Amino acid sequence: MSTHIDPHQDHDDVMYPQVLPFLLVHAGCIAAIWSGVSWQAIAICVALYGLRMFAIGAGYHRYFSHRAYATSRVFQFILAFLAQSSAQKSVLWWAAKHRHHHLHSDTEDDVHSPRHKGFVYSHVGWIFYRRHDATDLVKVSDFASYPELMWLHRLELLPAVVTAGLCFLIAGWSGLVVGFLWSTVLVYHATFCINSLAHVHGRKRYVTGDDSRNNWLLALVTMGEGWHNNHHAYQSSVRQGFYWWEIDVTYGVLVALSWLGIVWDLKMPPEQVLRNEHRLGARVLKRTAEQLAGRFNPESIALAIRSSVHDTGLSVRDTLHLLQQRTDLHLPSMPTRAQLLAEAQRMFAKTMSLDEIVDRAHELLVESVSLLLAVPAPVADAIPISVANGSIRSGHPRSE
Repeated sequence: MSTHIDPHQDHDDVMYPQVLPFLLVHAGCIAAIWSGVSWQAIAICVALYGLRMFAIGAGYHRYFSHRAYATSRVFQFILAFLAQSSAQKSVLWWAAKHRHHHLHSDTEDDVHSPRHKGFVYSHVGWIFYRRHDATDLVKVSDFASYPELMWLHRLELLPAVVTAGLCFLIAGWSGLVVGFLWSTVLVYHATFCINSLAHVHGRKRYVTGDDSRNNWLLALVTMGEGWHNNHHAYQSSVRQGFYWWEIDVTYGVLVALSWLGIVWDLKMPPEQVLRNEHRLGARVLKRTAEQLAGRFNPESIALAIRSSVHDTGLSVRDTLHLLQQRTDLHLPSMPTRAQLLAEAQRMFAKTMSLDEIVDRAHELLVESVSLLLAVPAPVADAIPISVANGSIRSGHPRSE
């Protein structure tokens, strides 16, 4: 059974009761003033941070979201339990949201895009909105068939409660506050930074159709998850640090586990991807072309063309016909292919598909300008046209 969520429904009301526990976990860290900070509790904090960060990267992300390797049913459950001990909701919820993120990365339908909703929303705010609370089990049907994972899904806080109880039994109140709460908050924000900071700051080696970036500092604190642009370029790779100098501790641990036979079938990026010589997929080409076309204003271009009818000796109808024939005209304000190519080279990382991006962007601009030229000027002025972040949209039907 799955819960269908319409991304266009206006259910962005904050679930305030769910905000309270999150705030209390943060506020509880201050209780170290009264509980004290023992060396034993600090050791628990460090160990829990490393263990749970690995479980999130290797479990929630690389295994449950992307199936970047294979493992046994027993170790699958262990990974899920350890990851859920971080109190980041259930493994099925996490994987479903992440798969949705990759389908719509940095578009208006992305659940946590800094580009559209701002940094704070992408970092933490989105998890408290009602529209993101349900789990689309269809997206994770490959794992929803396991009864033990569904059990964890229904009792999503159980692993965290058990872990907190063990910390208290081992080191008392200091173990609970410093060992559990401190490490939980640190894991929270290290993980959340991949959704927010890794789409804002860093370097882009690959064209991915979104804002994903490689950030070496985030890679250190998240045990390899910060090589985010690499990951978006080839999502099913178990290795996210593609080169030896890109430290990826999670990948190193998984390699060691493969030597022990605990995991196997580790998927690696193809040589073409490593050399950045691969052709981009249709979805990435579409998004990237829309970004390039969105740098130019079709309303201004259409207005300039209408204003220069006498100078060019072409009627609006003739110009429209030539545009629709994809003729590379030197029209006022209409960027030439060379100008589009120069802008693409400035905007994007190196890619073998640059010509395809430019050609598709030119088609989008021609379509939008033609739409405006096909109707009388007073009507055209009232038509809102957008070629960025989606297909061309208009408030007026296309004239035939």
